[in-house]
Amino acid sequence: MADTLSAPYAERTEPSPLLLDGHRLTLTETVTVARGPDRPRTGIADRAVGRMRATATAKDDLIAAGVPIYGVTAGFGDSNTRQIHGVKGAALQQNLLRFLNCGTGDAAAQDVTRATLLIRANCLARGYSAIRPRVVELLLDCLNHDILPIIPERGSVGASGDLVPLSYVARMLTGEGEVLHAGERRPAAAALAAAGLTPVELESKEGLALVNGTSFMAGFAVLAAHDALELAFAAELCTALASQVLLGNPAHFDDFLFRQKPHEGVLTSARNVRVLLDGGESAGGAPGADGEWAGDGYRQLERPIQDRYSIRCAPHVVGALRDTLTWAGQMLEIEVNSSNDNPLFHPEGRVLNGGNFYGGHVGQVMDSLKIAVASVADMLDRQLELVVDEKFNNGLTPNLIPRYEAGSWDSGLHHGFKGMQISASSLVAEALRWTTPATSFSRSTEAHNQDKVSMGTIAARDARSIVELAQEVVAIHLIALCQAADLRGLEQLSPATAAAHTLVRKVTPFLEGDRPLQDDIQRVAELVRSGELRRAVPIDVAGMPSQD
Repeated sequence: MADTLSAPYAERTEPSPLLLDGHRLTLTETVTVARGPDRPRTGIADRAVGRMRATATAKDDLIAAGVPIYGVTAGFGDSNTRQIHGVKGAALQQNLLRFLNCGTGDAAAQDVTRATLLIRANCLARGYSAIRPRVVELLLDCLNHDILPIIPERGSVGASGDLVPLSYVARMLTGEGEVLHAGERRPAAAALAAAGLTPVELESKEGLALVNGTSFMAGFAVLAAHDALELAFAAELCTALASQVLLGNPAHFDDFLFRQKPHEGVLTSARNVRVLLDGGESAGGAPGADGEWAGDGYRQLERPIQDRYSIRCAPHVVGALRDTLTWAGQMLEIEVNSSNDNPLFHPEGRVLNGGNFYGGHVGQVMDSLKIAVASVADMLDRQLELVVDEKFNNGLTPNLIPRYEAGSWDSGLHHGFKGMQISASSLVAEALRWTTPATSFSRSTEAHNQDKVSMGTIAARDARSIVELAQEVVAIHLIALCQAADLRGLEQLSPATAAAHTLVRKVTPFLEGDRPLQDDIQRVAELVRSGELRRAVPIDVAGMPSQD
């Protein structure tokens, strides 16, 4: 694969144009176009234009010969036995977009919409969908001018692709519907005119080529996977901090242990925790013997030999997420570089009907990602319990309240992180609830033509939601860990965890007494999502994008 989620990100200074050919779009480029402050301009590579023109010509020849072609000179779905004359081909595409415009729910976020436009254009640039280059060029012009269709999130069963959501993309190109342009909601025709763009009149097959694909679910999936990779690092950082503030046993992360069960993601996660703890490859020593021998040959140790599972087994939990992301990256890269509509046209003049629109791989990897991310969030919630609970936090204050002098008015009034723990537990419960596999809920629909569907779009949307919940759990845990570090003493920290503490403290101060923390949570969550937290740590983090 040219690029997976664990491959280094190429830093862009002055972005060069991104030319699509349906074969070489990377996941990193997708994220950059969706979110980057300096998004590159996009276009179609010359080598793709020839293929697109060849299949458009093949389609026209077949229409002229009177061949019944699904979705071109025949109806859609179970209506495919109803043939129409070629002169009605354009009108058929117009009606397709009209009857599919029935989505519900909130509008997709702008980064998801940008990713959708880019991926759809790349899939069509592969050349086998019989769509004119002009139509795809307009799609990319809209992306370059940040003219974004307003796409309701709900309405796709993930096969035949994302018909309902992508109909909003197609209608934008005809000047219909509403869009966001320069942050303003306005009619598509007005936005296109303001950018100097002319709507297109879709010809035979072109509406179907735009809507009959997996690009909406893939947009959610690529961004969710990218964010989950940042979560993996954040969870390793939290584990290192928790070990330090709890005066835990660093030998739990010794490389020898993990070499005996060498899952690649686990090896990577354990290594990251080790270098976060002390900046090197060694794990340090286990706690020494303490306490006095009793006369009966018994001694009560003051410190446990083993930390609880949420600390000790953290590389196994995060490692499972890392390995899931490696697999997900491979599958998603194939998906965003595929012809995933139906029918497809061979440049030599054949038309073939199939099921490339089926979102099974996206659904499968997103359902797996849901479980892996929610498991990490659950682990962090358990770590948080150890840190805030005076029964387990090895001498830290109850609920991490400040230490008040004897006789202080504040004594007994403050409850510190009690509410934060409740909130984290709620977030984790919601994340765990969403781990039910969406792909298990195939429904026969569309008059039993679509009698087995992927539900990949729902799986990808669920994964997005679980990742967002996990980001907030990480934020709560990081704020608590920094409070614990201040209470324990910053000398317990390594240079790496001290750098993280410094960054977090820029957006959330030490808790001197009870105060609202909801805004603090969002500020720290953004440090995680944006990658700023990872970039602030002065070490080489394995399995992550290179430092900016």
